Amino acid sequence: MACVKRYQGDYKVKDFSCWKQFLCMAFGQLTHRESLSDTTICLLANADKLYHAGIGKSFSKSTLSKANENRNWKIYEDLGMLLIAQAKRLYLGDNQLDINLSNNVFGIDTTTIDVCLSLMPWAEFRKTKGAVKIHTMLDLKTAIPQLVIVTTGSVHELTALDMMPLEPDSFYVMDRGFIDYPRLYRMHLGKSFFIVRVRDGLKYKRQKSFLCDKLSGVRSDQAVKPTHFYARKNYPESMRKISYYDKETDTNFIFLTNNFHLKATEIAQLYKHRWKIELFFKWIKQHLKIKAFWGQSINAVKTQIWIAIITYVVIAIVKKKLGLKQSLYEILQIVSISIFEKMPINQLFSSTQLQYIKEPEHNQLRMFD
Repeated sequence: MACVKRYQGDYKVKDFSCWKQFLCMAFGQLTHRESLSDTTICLLANADKLYHAGIGKSFSKSTLSKANENRNWKIYEDLGMLLIAQAKRLYLGDNQLDINLSNNVFGIDTTTIDVCLSLMPWAEFRKTKGAVKIHTMLDLKTAIPQLVIVTTGSVHELTALDMMPLEPDSFYVMDRGFIDYPRLYRMHLGKSFFIVRVRDGLKYKRQKSFLCDKLSGVRSDQAVKPTHFYARKNYPESMRKISYYDKETDTNFIFLTNNFHLKATEIAQLYKHRWKIELFFKWIKQHLKIKAFWGQSINAVKTQIWIAIITYVVIAIVKKKLGLKQSLYEILQIVSISIFEKMPINQLFSSTQLQYIKEPEHNQLRMFD
């Protein structure tokens, strides 16, 4: 692969290549292993199947551990971005939103994973706490990541936002933590649209009020400017401020946006879909192995996170290519118990393979009869 050559991943490697390292780590993700030892033991227990799995001859835990510690994690970042690009092409035209919108719609957020500071001093978050952050831009139409940035806990989400390339005419939906007028104004000048929830205590001067249907949940729809001197200096143009009451959660939301064309209810609906990024974080934390790390160096941690993200994207690609009706979770569970099956993958998900087969009753004595 080009990404392996780019970072000399297989330089002076005799047998255990980057591809074999990836297969071992992906096996650990797909089968819910708890550690490198667990992964190695389970693979070696199926030593006769390793050749057909592409891993080849047996290896030791230390071999896998050294590969994670020493081979550049950017190999797997590049592979992940290549697969994300492939998934985007496959899902092109899909729209899971409630409104018909030709623009791209992305959610931006950050999740924090706590780590032991004494074991990983490079991951300092606070004086006595360590953490790793996963900053993500998610396509809200398809639930496919657009961009992922892995940093130490000390990197603020606004700093990560500066690393993200933004597209003109696309919507970026963000929570309160992204209220930063210089950055919002740069997005505005770049012809991007932002939708961000307003923090308490921020004040604005009303310039104009727009008609709104209060039965739809829209309490107010206004053109405003910040009243604070520095806020007004950093964002000198008008913004749109929408107050919306959500009956389902009995919550009043206040949004800021630089888009004056969509209906207020559509702005509220787009913000509602921001929760998909929360669901994405929840999914990868619950069903993949990124909450407990199998190595202590920053390289090993980033390698593990990126291979977990690759696993998510590969499952999404398989679902789309095979036209599977099962959810990503169901696909993962089926693969996890069938990983060494010698059959075409589309047969694995056929209705005949997935039929519920009742366990036959044998005429045996019951223990508690």
